[in-house]
Amino acid sequence: MKNDIFVTVRQILDSYLEVNNHRKTPERYAVLKAVYSMKGHFSLKELSHQLEENNFLVSRATLYNTMKLFQELRLVICHRLQGITKYEACYNKDSHCHQICTICGKVVEIEAPNILQALEDTKLKRFRKDGFVLYVYGVCSTCQAKITRKKTLVKRKY
Repeated sequence: MKNDIFVTVRQILDSYLEVNNHRKTPERYAVLKAVYSMKGHFSLKELSHQLEENNFLVSRATLYNTMKLFQELRLVICHRLQGITKYEACYNKDSHCHQICTICGKVVEIEAPNILQALEDTKLKRFRKDGFVLYVYGVCSTCQAKITRKKTLVKRKY
C-alpha cells in the first residue's frame, strides 16, 4: 500500500464522517486499511480474512455497511463478475479494462490505450463522466488448452 494514497483516502473518510456527524470507529479505519492493502480484486470473504490476519474481527453487517459507504465516497468500486461480487480500491486509479474468463472466472487487467482514448474522447450529453471500467469476456489460454486436450482425448477414443 502506498502510504501517501492511504493518507489521502483516510482524510476523505475523516472529512465525510466529521461533516455528517458520524462516529470515527476503529472498524471503519481497519477496513479502509485492509482494502488499500489488498492487491487487485477481492471478495468480502477475502477482505474479512485479511482483517482476521491483522487480528481485527469485524461483523459481516459492519463489513457490508462500510463497503457501501466506501462506494459512495468513491474509494471502492464494486464489480459483478460472472455472478460473483468483487471489489477494488479505486482512489487515484485510472479507468481500465478487464478480461474475464467465462470458464474459470480469472480476471486480468489489460492495457488497451486505443479503447481508453476512444472512450475519453466520447462526448456525453448532460452527463459528467467520472471514469469507466470495460469488461471483455472470453476463454483464457489455460482453459482453452484444457478444452483442446479433452477434445483430443475424445477423438482418440473413437
